[in-house]
Amino acid sequence: MSPQTWTISQLAKEFGITPRTIRFYEDQGIVSPERLGRNRVYHSRDRTRLKLALRGKRMGFQLSEILDLINMYDATRDNTSAQLQHYVDVLEKHRGTLEQQRNDLEQTLREIEYQLEHCRDLLKQQA
Repeated sequence: MSPQTWTISQLAKEFGITPRTIRFYEDQGIVSPERLGRNRVYHSRDRTRLKLALRGKRMGFQLSEILDLINMYDATRDNTSAQLQHYVDVLEKHRGTLEQQRNDLEQTLREIEYQLEHCRDLLKQQA
């Protein structure tokens, strides 16, 4: 492979994922490798899109959101201000969702702690 192309094995190794994961992203339209016989050849665009998809996954985005952001990245190369503003909006919304989930978890953990203390007190009374 030339410096500007990669095999599925090379990308899998680079990103610490399985070839099956890359094929899944291909099925979802995130990467579109060139076919040379039975071999897939990935170009810089595919590598970048895969990198963005994996970043989105780590950040907790749904696949549809990831695909939307990646497609927006491809479509708005001329207008980076609009692209960046859209990304800021998406990140702020996602952060709000995660903060609400964190608050919900903290409240649930406080309730569990209260119930644990209550149960331990009842056990002490029965001893």
